[in-house]
Amino acid sequence: MVKVDGYEVLEGLYYSEDYMWVKVEDGKAKVGITDYAQKQLREIVFVELPSEGDEVTQGEPFGTVESVKAVSDLVAPLSGTVESVNGEVVEKPEMLNENPYEAWLIVVKPSNLDEELKKLMSFDESVEWHKKLIKEG
Repeated sequence: MVKVDGYEVLEGLYYSEDYMWVKVEDGKAKVGITDYAQKQLREIVFVELPSEGDEVTQGEPFGTVESVKAVSDLVAPLSGTVESVNGEVVEKPEMLNENPYEAWLIVVKPSNLDEELKKLMSFDESVEWHKKLIKEG
């Protein structure tokens, strides 16, 4: 784990420019929001997620996260079928503020994993991207 100006970036994950992280395990992809996203949103009060069996498409919204500040789309970093949904996060959305890398949102069975991972950032690329975001911010 590296901190970029107070924002945590974890190793072993892929990142999208839509502030999502992806952890690939056993051919499945666990998806969540980044530390940067949860800190920008501040106090998260509501999360809307798809149902198991729903299809998600890379680059398309699959749910929303609402904070006292704003409502934001959750944009799928990969395409595939939703295999599980973290109901605990729906019940306790503040978990995303407490630990966004533990409080995953959905697990997807990817339909085109190898191709779509090429469109995501590696850990090193994400660290550089975070530095750029902060500099521009």
